[in-house]
Amino acid sequence: MKFSFCWLMALLTASVVAQPKPTPPSSGSIPELTVERIMQDPKVWIGTSPSNPYWSDDSKTIYFNWNPDKAKGDSLYKITLATGPKLAASQPVKVSPAERRSLPTAPVAAFNRARTQRLFERQGDLFWLDVKTGRTRQLTNTVDVENDVIFSGDQQSAVFRRNSNLFSLNLQTGELTQLTDFRPGSRKVDPKLTDEEKFLKQDQLRLSDVVKERKDKKDEGERISKADKPKRPKEIYLDDKQVVNLQLSPDGRFVTYRLSKSASNAKTAQVPNYVTESGYTENISARTKVGAPLASQEFFVYDIVKDTVRTVNTKDIPGINDKPDFLKTTTASSKPDTAKKTRPVVINGPVWSEDGKLCVVVVRSQDNKDRWIMHFDLETLKLSLLDRQHDDAWIGGPGIGSNFSAGNMSFLADNQTLWFQSEADGYSHLYTVNVLTGQKKQLTSGKFEVQQVQLSKDKTHFFLQTNEVHPGEQHFYRMAVTGGPRTRLTSMTGANDVTLSPDETKLAIRYSSSNQPWELYVSTISERPIANSSKGATPIKLTNSITDSFKGYAWREPTLVTIPARDGQTIYARLYKPAKSSGKAVVFVHGAGYLQNAHKWWSQYFREYMFHNLLADRGYTVLDIDYRASAGYGRDWRTGIYRHMGGKDLDDHVDAAKWLVQTQGVDAKRIGLYGGSYGGFITLMAMFTTPDVFKAGAALRPVTDWAAYNHPYTANILNEPQTDSLAYRRSSPINFAEGLKGHLLICHGMVDVNVHFQDAVRLAQRLIELKKENWELAPYPVEDHGFVEPTSWMDEYKRILKLFEERL
Repeated sequence: MKFSFCWLMALLTASVVAQPKPTPPSSGSIPELTVERIMQDPKVWIGTSPSNPYWSDDSKTIYFNWNPDKAKGDSLYKITLATGPKLAASQPVKVSPAERRSLPTAPVAAFNRARTQRLFERQGDLFWLDVKTGRTRQLTNTVDVENDVIFSGDQQSAVFRRNSNLFSLNLQTGELTQLTDFRPGSRKVDPKLTDEEKFLKQDQLRLSDVVKERKDKKDEGERISKADKPKRPKEIYLDDKQVVNLQLSPDGRFVTYRLSKSASNAKTAQVPNYVTESGYTENISARTKVGAPLASQEFFVYDIVKDTVRTVNTKDIPGINDKPDFLKTTTASSKPDTAKKTRPVVINGPVWSEDGKLCVVVVRSQDNKDRWIMHFDLETLKLSLLDRQHDDAWIGGPGIGSNFSAGNMSFLADNQTLWFQSEADGYSHLYTVNVLTGQKKQLTSGKFEVQQVQLSKDKTHFFLQTNEVHPGEQHFYRMAVTGGPRTRLTSMTGANDVTLSPDETKLAIRYSSSNQPWELYVSTISERPIANSSKGATPIKLTNSITDSFKGYAWREPTLVTIPARDGQTIYARLYKPAKSSGKAVVFVHGAGYLQNAHKWWSQYFREYMFHNLLADRGYTVLDIDYRASAGYGRDWRTGIYRHMGGKDLDDHVDAAKWLVQTQGVDAKRIGLYGGSYGGFITLMAMFTTPDVFKAGAALRPVTDWAAYNHPYTANILNEPQTDSLAYRRSSPINFAEGLKGHLLICHGMVDVNVHFQDAVRLAQRLIELKKENWELAPYPVEDHGFVEPTSWMDEYKRILKLFEERL
């Protein structure tokens, strides 16, 4: 077998890989697809799609970022809609710098309850806006940054954060009130007198009337001064902690906040940067590794009236002492763990009813196996359970939030009913719970996900984004807050990313299909349910972003197929079929784990999409599957890799390869695979543990040992290495490197602060010690996890193409 591995220094000086001679393209006016063409700067070659659309307050103008001029950065554009019975729109116009500076910051803003006034931030200062007239008034002009501004409960003041403290600014009088006084460091305390010092002091006061009179006079002055001093908030010293999530209760009495203290013994990894302006190697401080000590979190309530601070106790939360299932039977030493421990939690919120009478908090265990939604009484600090979602794997899914967010929820018009999302039935659906009675109701159900939720301004309807038509389609709906039938408001097949107008009559839609990048459309809301694309309001296309050169190729629309998995589940996949099959096939593995790519819209892996067209032109059959743990398919699919990455997710790829052989005329001995990040990890696991299935593989920026990855992602899936070593042992490719038979290419950015280059280096040393010769490592000295330079993309994909052309 040919010896082909290259070590670090050799590859740093490697010559450009020659591209194999192409076969004729299938169609289009472009003479051929080449790696140089498809990996060039996408801004120049493809065009720039519109992004970040938002509406003017009067619902007449859509603003968005766009770059049709191929400038270095995007500019702000606007489109004005014509008034009248028929929807019409002007041509896109670039917003001038002067006009841009005068615009209210969007989309983050705070409205009063009547939505007649608005507060917003611009360049660290606060502004007030009259929505009807557009009149703006600047509220602050300071060196310090003011942010997180909202209206007070009585709507008379702007409440905001400056540095680490909360302030209130009366909108009528301009009076500024400091509500909290958090101070860094520790309180200075006068040293205690020793018994000897106390005796001498008292004896001197006994012996000298002058000294005693002076002391009494000083004490009286301090008493008077203290009595005349204006009331100030309580001094709260932070020591070595950080204050997070400051909130004022609607009645203005309570401030809730969380104090976070970083673990002092959590070691941060350093990533060496070799190509620097200084000419010296410089270290980049990256992150801790999974299992490192976590920051401690405490939740407090400051009572402004009583000037007291109290800690919220979580020890009585139902299930707080429950031990994770994997610890009930085994530990790292294979002995049952019987110790009773209160799990650490993070309290998020609170979320208040509009009348300010009720509030809830969301409590999440730091092991992310429990989420409690709880009614919270700030007077008594009592927590009452409303909903508990437990998962033996980990809590997640659309709208459910993470350890440091409450998720998507708010109160309905009755000021008693809270809506929220939960995967209780296996899919992320919409629920309500009455905070006073505890009565719950499920509003949506079925084998689909509610992916986004927005409550209408009058609180009578929800606007929802779901994938109920097909897992690979996204549509926008309206539904009564009581549940029942949903009215579909979008019609185009693909993804409809909707921004609702403030008057809730129009939709700004970022839309794409599988072979057409994102463009901006506008549509009015139709009252009729849309059964297919021929009904309902026809969207008006507002932008044309794609270059003529990109249109010169007839980009394939991948066929969406389903593949049976060995355990009876259905795998969704994208299939690229060549005009004439050569018997060769490539399987692409998307990254991120929890991500969807077998869908009907423009992939975020657009470079890979173009590469797959190139491969199909050369006779390859290309398959791209949504393997176990991909997004869009519910809880069981999402958590299918719990405690074993490279288990069911790799089985899905092996089953897909078998399907290619059985149904697509692919030669079982001519199948390769590739992918980046999580896709690189699966590639390694496939090449090491199923070496007879895949003849060649390209692992890009791969995780080689999960014990070296970050905590938030990895601990959810594999727990911690010190408590679940089995999960890490069977999930890390470096433990199976001896199984390599086919040819392996590893590509990795050397300044990758996500999956560190050290992962690739450690695996290289392992392969060297195993005396493997059929592999090579290509380092990219100036690239992070996501490549930036077109020359890096070109070099990487020339190597991938060369690997497949030579080995398949």
